Amino acid sequence: MSGTFVGMPAFPEAAREAVGDPTLRANLRHATHTIRDKRARAVAELDDWAALREAGRRIKDQTLRHLDTYLLQLEESVTAAGGTVHWAADAEEANRIVTELVRATGETEVVKVKSMATQEIGLNEHLEAEGIAAYETDLAELIVQLGEDRPSHILVPAIHRNRGEIRDIFRDRMGSWGRPAPEGLSDTPAELAEAARLHLREKFLRARVGISGANFMVAETGTLVVVESEGNGRMCLTLPETLISVVGIEKVVPTWRDLEVFLQTLPRSSTAERMNPYTSMWTGTADGDGPAAFHLVLLDNGRTDALADEVGRQALRCIRCSACLNVCPVYERAGGHAYGSVYPGPIGAILTPQLRGTASEVDASLPYASSLCGACYEVCPVAIDIPEVLVHLREKVAGEGGRGHRLERAAVKASTWVLDHPGALATGERLASAARKALPRRLPGPGARQWTDHRDLPELPEEPFRDWWRKNRA
Repeated sequence: MSGTFVGMPAFPEAAREAVGDPTLRANLRHATHTIRDKRARAVAELDDWAALREAGRRIKDQTLRHLDTYLLQLEESVTAAGGTVHWAADAEEANRIVTELVRATGETEVVKVKSMATQEIGLNEHLEAEGIAAYETDLAELIVQLGEDRPSHILVPAIHRNRGEIRDIFRDRMGSWGRPAPEGLSDTPAELAEAARLHLREKFLRARVGISGANFMVAETGTLVVVESEGNGRMCLTLPETLISVVGIEKVVPTWRDLEVFLQTLPRSSTAERMNPYTSMWTGTADGDGPAAFHLVLLDNGRTDALADEVGRQALRCIRCSACLNVCPVYERAGGHAYGSVYPGPIGAILTPQLRGTASEVDASLPYASSLCGACYEVCPVAIDIPEVLVHLREKVAGEGGRGHRLERAAVKASTWVLDHPGALATGERLASAARKALPRRLPGPGARQWTDHRDLPELPEEPFRDWWRKNRA
């Protein structure tokens, strides 16, 4: 199961449950530490990494400042190359467009190469409701789909599963989706990969429609780019007769020269490889080579609103490498499901509230799902200052109100009055000192009680400082 996580509790509640699962924490700790250590070694090989990072930031910022111009150029280039461009303002429109395109082919099955944009809009669920089966072909996405689960990581959606759990999912569920798992399947990686390969092979050879996302779109030529490590993307992009790509509007880059920068930084930051095993590029259609029909669905779905925020818009630089997840102490302990979105971790904490707004409890809580340690900013290959955006979004959430924030504002207002009136402050200090033995060790109220569950309140002195000073230093 994919799509947005409807009905999720706010981050603190979801995280508390996740932290209590020792198996989940062990899986996350092992996987994130392994990935980030490999990434650090891969990045250290480049003497000009800092320059590449700065170049990526500048290219993305320049593109976002002139996004309308580059999107129109992209549309012209794709159309000239034989493709068709569709514009989708939101998830509903994107789902409708894709469904109509699939129906026009007469097919009831599609194969998919991993696309976070289609997860964002809940495309699989929409197609299923319309009688169209969508088969995920990325190994981790296949695990998630067969297990009726949700992705929990940008790069490794099944990072929360161990090999034993994956074996059991394949044994129990593969048969109902197609070719069953081999008899006596073990939990060795080679056997699990072979079971997935055999299961997916028949789907690749049968499917007439493929659905993809894209890592990048080159405006000057209309070229789309998908990087992956398993070869399933290459199969989805070349074998079907019709290819439909759903891509967020922020994925455009102006030129091939700009693309060069990201093809160096993305693999090292994500899979810790010098380059991805499969880098697939296609420009429109060509006779006798690849799909006969190509459709590009350009998805807004809140991105224009994020673009209007001068601080928050830097989240649109993201190239989905997942490096920030792998160094985040909060993600490592809570996992991806706690974020209630297909975009977990630090980048999800700043991107999701901008795409979906902060009206729901879970979205309003995401900017607070961070210790503000800054590790995410240090590893980001396009220099997104995630802590800065988190603080910015916290300010916006607090300004919109809510019970906790109303109480906080009332407390600050009362404190301001007391601090402006020295006589009232002195009287309050003397009363507090006189009653210090009767004061509770924990503060009342849900928010304050959570604070004192893990912290000791400071002990009040026998007399206020100003009284002590008057007696000893006056």
